[in-house]
Amino acid sequence: MKFEVEGMTCGHCARAITRAIHTLDPDARVDVDLPQGIVTVEGAILVDAAADAITHAGYTVRERGAG
Repeated sequence: MKFEVEGMTCGHCARAITRAIHTLDPDARVDVDLPQGIVTVEGAILVDAAADAITHAGYTVRERGAG
């Protein structure tokens, strides 16, 4: 699933989002593309749950999708 995320600017942001996703699925694959503002998650997580985790980490999810 892919998310368009606002507010990511550095490695700390990428680590914070990765940690948030890993609280739901420690085995999830998380790819953070800072320049594009895209977070890709592969794992056993529902789209809404992953979006909520990103939001709770302090970032704004502008778009979410399963693809």
